[in-house]
Amino acid sequence: MSIPIYHVDAFVTEKEFSGNPASVCLLPHNKDAQWMQNVAMEMNHSETAFLVRQDDGFNLRWFTPTVEVDLCGHATLASAHTLWESGTLKRHEQARFITRSGLLTADYKNDLIELDLPAKPEQASPPPQELLRALGIHAVYVGKNQFDYLIEVDSEEIVRKMKPDFGLLRQIAVRGVMVTSRASTPGLDFVSRFFAPGSGIDEDPVTGSAHTALTPFWRNKLKKDHFIAYQASPRGGILHLRIVGERVKIAGSARTVVRGELV
Repeated sequence: MSIPIYHVDAFVTEKEFSGNPASVCLLPHNKDAQWMQNVAMEMNHSETAFLVRQDDGFNLRWFTPTVEVDLCGHATLASAHTLWESGTLKRHEQARFITRSGLLTADYKNDLIELDLPAKPEQASPPPQELLRALGIHAVYVGKNQFDYLIEVDSEEIVRKMKPDFGLLRQIAVRGVMVTSRASTPGLDFVSRFFAPGSGIDEDPVTGSAHTALTPFWRNKLKKDHFIAYQASPRGGILHLRIVGERVKIAGSARTVVRGELV
């Protein structure tokens, strides 16, 4: 039996081929983890999402080309987009995902897809010995949550011009590293980039899960609850963010680039 698979760009801007590519695979039944890992390696996107319908929603798992991960925002947004666009769900129906990070939901609002994810705030933490040298930057602040390091720097220019040493960064035992600053570009609140060579991704184009830490971090600094953020990777991506209690609402747009079948 052929299995539908989609290539979707998530958190896109107005520019073509922006945002973060993800593969979304609609499975008729559960597959073993090694098969899913092999498909993710074949697709070679930063994340491949696998969906299986259940009575109360869809089981959702995420794989990089090398490992399974506990949370991925852009592939969740791509999954919701695929369910609505394929007709699996009606546009007014909420997408409900059962994941390693608990129940996640997505709703279609004002022409955007809004995810509901748990906030993952960071705490101040001394950086590993080689981290700042690998990034080639001076840090204003370093923190860490259960997944990643969060590093604040002085300016948007520093974020945009960084050229990390990925070989050195790969030696640091952490899922990823986000580097952020307050935005100087009009209309934006903050910018960031995200590096995860230890998870098989040198630079992730747009990272929804990183914004579960970045949003509460910037709320505390800017004293506001709504943000427009830009992830300043070569592809670039826009995220609309708001804090509701201990949840982060992350909204963005998506485009289907390719529809196909695994045979």
